[in-house]
Amino acid sequence: MNILHNRIALHTWTVDTTPLADALRVAREAGYNAVELRHIDFMRGRQAGMSEDAMVQLVREANIKVAVIGTESGVIFAAGDELKRLLGSLRYVSEKAVALGCDVIMVSPGQSAPGGMAAAKQNLKTCAEVTAEYGIKLALEFNSRHPVIRTLENGMELVNAVNMKNCGLLLDTYHLHCSGGNGASFKDVPVEQIITFQFSDAPPGPPSDSRQPVDRLPPGKGAAPFVDIFRTLMAIGYQGYMSYEAPNPAQWNRPADVVAREGAELVRALLTRAEQPA
Repeated sequence: MNILHNRIALHTWTVDTTPLADALRVAREAGYNAVELRHIDFMRGRQAGMSEDAMVQLVREANIKVAVIGTESGVIFAAGDELKRLLGSLRYVSEKAVALGCDVIMVSPGQSAPGGMAAAKQNLKTCAEVTAEYGIKLALEFNSRHPVIRTLENGMELVNAVNMKNCGLLLDTYHLHCSGGNGASFKDVPVEQIITFQFSDAPPGPPSDSRQPVDRLPPGKGAAPFVDIFRTLMAIGYQGYMSYEAPNPAQWNRPADVVAREGAELVRALLTRAEQPA
């Protein structure tokens, strides 16, 4: 069995309406090997009156590995006081990552893009320098709906410009497919530059224009070429985690344990298919 079968994580956005304690339990009981947490998970804990120590203890006691933590979006194109605030958020989640034994922080490009690629290169480098202080890797996600960082090539341009060992890419099957990519798109990307991975499916036809999470599907239920993508991951020797990130109101209206178990079973079945000869 390929190592990826034992590297499946549940992203908390997939079960967004489920309290964190229950989401952690559901992930463990559904057979996930880890979870991917978000900055907002900790902010919700604060709003509920939990102390910082209590939030860390809650996650530790769930007895499931934290593979990735997402920082607050927007830092890649921020400036001035907002940049300072968002770098503070990055330090906050980096501290949580250290406390929880997590070595990857992911960052998304947000929705706007003032300053273009020049600003993104400068800010991404600053972010990588911050996470390096904590001994943590930084994974940049490209977003197929973003005005600037919308393709694998855009992401690679930024990562190569930063040129730091702890800075690389987050690949997502949904955004890869919606940006026109496939299993061959990343076959020449050095595996050390693929820090982490997310998966969900996309419906057939042209991608939705909505920036809201309305059309992400369970793996194998849409048009993304999962088997080819997984074969490429295996061929290049990827050994990181794979997070099931499928935010969708239709998912949130279903029982979290059903959603989680379905995702784990479907992706492991696709991995098994990918292991067979083409």
